[in-house]
Amino acid sequence: MVTSKGGGQTIGETLGGFHSRLEKISDTPDLDAQVLLAHQMKRSRSWVMAHPEIFLTVSQISALEEGIARLEGGQPLAYILGAWEFFGLQFEVTPDVLIPRPETELLVEKAIKWLKEYPSRDGAMKVMDVGTGSGCISIAIAVSVSDINITATDISTAALMVAGKNAERMQVSDRITFIEADLFPLISTSNPCSLIVANLPYIPTKTLYKSSVYGREPTLALDGGPDGLVIIRRFLEEATTWLLPGGRLLFEIEASEGPAAKFMASRTFPNALITLHKDLSGRDRLVEVQT
Repeated sequence: MVTSKGGGQTIGETLGGFHSRLEKISDTPDLDAQVLLAHQMKRSRSWVMAHPEIFLTVSQISALEEGIARLEGGQPLAYILGAWEFFGLQFEVTPDVLIPRPETELLVEKAIKWLKEYPSRDGAMKVMDVGTGSGCISIAIAVSVSDINITATDISTAALMVAGKNAERMQVSDRITFIEADLFPLISTSNPCSLIVANLPYIPTKTLYKSSVYGREPTLALDGGPDGLVIIRRFLEEATTWLLPGGRLLFEIEASEGPAAKFMASRTFPNALITLHKDLSGRDRLVEVQT
């Protein structure tokens, strides 16, 4: 337990002192400071909050100051921490990958539910994760469903290195094959998939350049072209040769793209059942294609 008075400030005093600085740049200034301090103390945030009277050392205060300064400089909290929680799991994240979002958990939930309800009768179910990034989608699925083999692709070599580390740390690397590819692998489609999942770049270019996320996370993982659907359009066309009859395709979209994305999917898969799912905020977020 940290009880040294070398720093001259308690946890409560130190966190309070950073509030005014962080409230200028964050909607959750207290949370950000608590998370930063908990990370550098190697304690839980709940522990930090429960011990406001504990005195911090000079080095601990200095480390927190450094983190606050990086936040003020525009760096996302997740990159400062080097990790972020998604679907109850801790993923390594770097500036080479998109920070996992809570709304993407909807895709994972739908994928896991379907895999468990419709298990393969011919061995392990084959799954494709297109644009894997940190690997959070495929890894979360693999942790929850054992009898599957996943191929996860990304155009970024650096992103695949992060995803590979995450898979090894969570002990699912034996069931996930990572391949560098622009969407689908450049290999024979003689072995198609029962499930295809994707969280591809979908923010319209003009919208992205005006947003607070621009320049803070990789543009490659965010820019969806003029209408936000350029990459998704190509993804759907290529998916027709990879998806098995009776399979599922799940892909995330920007909230304003629901009707357009659903129409595009129905034209690409004219005989499929297309469903548009909303996230917890009531916004269009996920398109499901049932062949």
